[in-house]
Amino acid sequence: MLGRAFQDLNRLRQISSAMVRHGFGAYVERMRLRDVLGRDAPPPGEPLPPPDRKTAARFRTMLGELGPTFIKLGQLLSSRPDVLPAHWIEELEALQDDCPPVPISEVRREIERGLGRSVEAVFAELDPVPLASASIAQVHRAVTHAGEAVVVKVQRPRIREQVESDLALLYDLARLLEAVVEETGVYTPTGVIEEFDRTVHEELDFTNEARNAQAMAAKSTGREFLVVPRVHAGLSSSTILTLDYVEGVKVSDVTAEAGFDLEQVARNIIEAAFRQLFEDGLFHGDPHPGNILVLPGNRIALLDFGLVGRLTRAQQEALVTLIVAVALRDPESVARILNRIGVPDSHTPIAEFREDIRGILDRYLGLKLDEIRTATLLRDLLDLAVRHRIRIPKEYAVLAKASIAVEGIIRRLYPKLDILDVGLPYAKELLLSRFNPSDASGVLMKSFLKLQALSEDVPAQLSQILVDLEGGKFRVNVHSDAIDRLGGHVRSLGVMIFLGLLAAGFTVSAFVVLATGGRPVLWIGALAVAALLSGAAALYHVATLRLRKISVRRFLQR
Repeated sequence: MLGRAFQDLNRLRQISSAMVRHGFGAYVERMRLRDVLGRDAPPPGEPLPPPDRKTAARFRTMLGELGPTFIKLGQLLSSRPDVLPAHWIEELEALQDDCPPVPISEVRREIERGLGRSVEAVFAELDPVPLASASIAQVHRAVTHAGEAVVVKVQRPRIREQVESDLALLYDLARLLEAVVEETGVYTPTGVIEEFDRTVHEELDFTNEARNAQAMAAKSTGREFLVVPRVHAGLSSSTILTLDYVEGVKVSDVTAEAGFDLEQVARNIIEAAFRQLFEDGLFHGDPHPGNILVLPGNRIALLDFGLVGRLTRAQQEALVTLIVAVALRDPESVARILNRIGVPDSHTPIAEFREDIRGILDRYLGLKLDEIRTATLLRDLLDLAVRHRIRIPKEYAVLAKASIAVEGIIRRLYPKLDILDVGLPYAKELLLSRFNPSDASGVLMKSFLKLQALSEDVPAQLSQILVDLEGGKFRVNVHSDAIDRLGGHVRSLGVMIFLGLLAAGFTVSAFVVLATGGRPVLWIGALAVAALLSGAAALYHVATLRLRKISVRRFLQR
């Protein structure tokens, strides 16, 4: 236990040093880490870093230097355009996850530990040269005893222990940060770390990725243009994942000279994305060029299922309604849909929200569908929702990142293709199915039941409100943060005035006793009590003093 404490302290010192080297020393000082870590933090008088657009780049470099846990944290943040501004997202998307390879001897040892058998017992061949080496795992080609070519994803040795240690420190840093930030929007630092905790533990358990791949393969049955590698369940565990080896060309390297039909490849990618979105409710959450291969016949293969998004039927319908509202340039509907699918942190004035949305839609007024950059529109809407303190569900944030990646691939492959024109038929099909009486999900019948219940309940509820109003029992509770803060200040002032009056009374009494020649113990005791009360008042004032905090909004704009 003592050794672990020293390790954590040393790791905290490394984090502090990295922050100082990359220009975040003033923020370390604000978090009062200097009291714990000593000379690594800057002197108290150091000013905040000057505003510039390179802050995000320095933050990315710092995360890469701090190792696997922080790299994964950066990758999580890059998938949340609802948390960070666009230029921060772009920087974090460039965060490289390449790491020096683990020696083959350790890889073999991890395979034997994960599968409970020797390497020779499970594989006929194992390539000692890795295909890829990332922060969490390493990938090797292999051949089973049945002669099947596979890839084996092997978790790095002791990576779980390192992640657990770093997570404990991240929680502590998040709590310190919350004590010194001026605002955090609708996301607190602790909330971000809690989500990261869940995400990284899911990624450390390869059975989750195996289930994702199996579910996506099952839903893709019958789609000849789409290939999802098969999971070899008998050769997989929580730390080992074995899938079919798929040989193809990275989508970023596909050319017409190599015999590929670029328009058809682009259409296949869009069709796969929209079918997953509007039919399956299960979509690939990280479709960057390295995770998409192009096979002969213009087919596509998806790789890496560590991050997938899941949409319920209700979320699918809300998304379709939002798309239609944007296409119709209806700011009123867009505002209400975003307010409904999100979780408002406080009351959102719908009129103000609507006018801001109108400004975004007017920006695209007159543009043709193929001229609209979906990535920009989605980011604008997400940024606007966060500014109005509306917490967007994680699924929509993952969808936004995935759609941005897909759009970038399509515009490189075949920029003339209209993404919305190809995808709208799938959205229309889902929208029309809501009013199909034969729909197995019973959406239409559920809507009628809700309408019937509403028609029966509303008159009774309105009648009760009128009775309460007439009888003087109707009450309205008003809550205001500003009034609460003012009340707190008044209470603090009252306590300090009371303590001050007591201290003054004891001081006067001490001097009266001294002037009348009273016993020394009386006037000394009175002065001691007065000093104690004065100290208590000063301590209370310091304890309730709100120090000037860091502005997160100003920091993120750099």
